[in-house]
Amino acid sequence: MATLNTRNVHRSNMLMGFPYGTDFVYGEMVLTGLGENGEAAAKAVVAANSGKPGPGARRTDKGIAGVRQLRLLYVAIAPDGRSVGASVKGDRYPGYRSAAKIISEWAICLLRDAPDVPAGIWTPGAAMQHKLINRLVDHAGLAFEVET
Repeated sequence: MATLNTRNVHRSNMLMGFPYGTDFVYGEMVLTGLGENGEAAAKAVVAANSGKPGPGARRTDKGIAGVRQLRLLYVAIAPDGRSVGASVKGDRYPGYRSAAKIISEWAICLLRDAPDVPAGIWTPGAAMQHKLINRLVDHAGLAFEVET
């Protein structure tokens, strides 16, 4: 998802007036763990992102390598070396159940909580900001936390 996410994050930064700065850099990686289990998880991620599933393959709520919940960690590193982390956790598998709830809450938030968003092509984060975060916490099973 890095290809899409990177564009989304940079566009959000621009639409919000560059709160992260004009020299902001964004990248993604997947941490799969150490040893044989980490290697197996990494191979599962690669296979899942390599195109169509093979013959007879069927996706389930178990998702990739038994993942049942959404868990993301974001780490920001300033030019002077200071860092801060933020985590996003969800109560469902991200590819199906969490995604459906998140997309539904985007639409409801835009309609009910942010009707003043100007016409145009917006990212959800830039258009709705904390209104969306509050709705995702209250209705979509997500939790946002600053990690130190």
